[in-house]
Amino acid sequence: MNALTDGQPPKPTPTERTPSSRLMSLDALRGFDMFWIIGADALVATLNQMSHSAPTSFLAHQLTHAGWEGFRFYDLIFPLFIFIVGVSLAFSLSKTLQQAGRTAAVKRLVRRSLLLFVAGLIYSNGFTLAWPDIRLMGVLNRIALVYFCVGLLFCFLKPRTLVAVGIALLTGYWALMTFVPVRNIQLTKENLATLAAQAGDSETAALFRERGNPSRNPEGPVWTAATRMFYATTERVTGRYDRGLNLSDHLDFQYLPGRKYDNFFDPEGYLSTLPALVTGLFGVFAGRLLANRATRDQRKMVLLVSFGIGGIALGWLWHLQFPVIKKIWTSSFVLVAGGYSAVLLAAFYWIVDVRRCQRWCQPFVWMGMNSITIYLASKLIGWFSESAWGLIGENAHAWLEQNIAQGLGQLLTTLTSLLLAFGLVYWLYRRRIFLRF
Repeated sequence: MNALTDGQPPKPTPTERTPSSRLMSLDALRGFDMFWIIGADALVATLNQMSHSAPTSFLAHQLTHAGWEGFRFYDLIFPLFIFIVGVSLAFSLSKTLQQAGRTAAVKRLVRRSLLLFVAGLIYSNGFTLAWPDIRLMGVLNRIALVYFCVGLLFCFLKPRTLVAVGIALLTGYWALMTFVPVRNIQLTKENLATLAAQAGDSETAALFRERGNPSRNPEGPVWTAATRMFYATTERVTGRYDRGLNLSDHLDFQYLPGRKYDNFFDPEGYLSTLPALVTGLFGVFAGRLLANRATRDQRKMVLLVSFGIGGIALGWLWHLQFPVIKKIWTSSFVLVAGGYSAVLLAAFYWIVDVRRCQRWCQPFVWMGMNSITIYLASKLIGWFSESAWGLIGENAHAWLEQNIAQGLGQLLTTLTSLLLAFGLVYWLYRRRIFLRF
């Protein structure tokens, strides 16, 4: 089983409903989350191109990230996965602590976190590129860090202390981002080009308008010019959360080595990992609730939904001062994403594990039990869309587009891509092959 999802709930009391050895709802929710990552978003985008109807336009809009501030469904995908990591961790580490002790639990955390971090480097082509053209902080790398840190907290701290840690992380991150002065310069190519042009340096302005990621070559002229302009800025400001003009992005520019995803900073950078830990802690609290044998299912549902609605409301209230921004994982974003994650978990738990409506979610279960496998496979053995294109063929694709309906060829390619992905996870599931970290 996936290292991040390996866990079994404790045995129920005789008066409680007898669950399966795993929470099927958790696997299904994880697979549902991955479903959108591996191609369902492209499917909706293709349908929207073909019809341009109000429903497809709305869905296509929700399946793109907010430009900076705001929240759409697609902004939930990553924090939902981290939330699920926390839920699974509550089950798996509880079992390890009971059966093997704290030392074994910590060894497991260290081993699996390191392997997942290395997998993240491989996913980003880290070992095929020369330094500094290596991205150290990607999606899998953040998951590895959250898994390790939240796991350690779970092993050594009591639940009430975990709550206090979560509150401290959210308020502390807000305080740092709000009150620590930063240089009044926005680290985006567009802004730097404008500043250089205003200073009469057309040559430097032209450098910033060139394509390419300057962090790949910190000795190059673009990065050198950005560094010079950054440290020449003496004016300081506080309470700024703009792209490239905030404490998190500036710390990445100054101290994060290697390739940055957004040229001068990274959405999975240093400082924004701190509030991401709280996303994992929210999952831990939900996992402890679901594993509690003394709490009835109806009560669990009420608590999960209440927390979800409360988190969403509080997050949007905080948004008025500390905006909901995924790229820097603001505290308000943590609350909103955590709230939606809790509501989704409650819905899946009620439908799948309580009401026992399970046939519909089997494909999601296959994918959920090999989530990291399918994520890596989409990168390491070629994108499924590329394989689907090869199966359909360029001529068939063009014929469908020209003779049947515009966009039909792309639609068939996208559907084939999804079928290939589900076919792979089904094959692995039937043979009990689950990637372990």
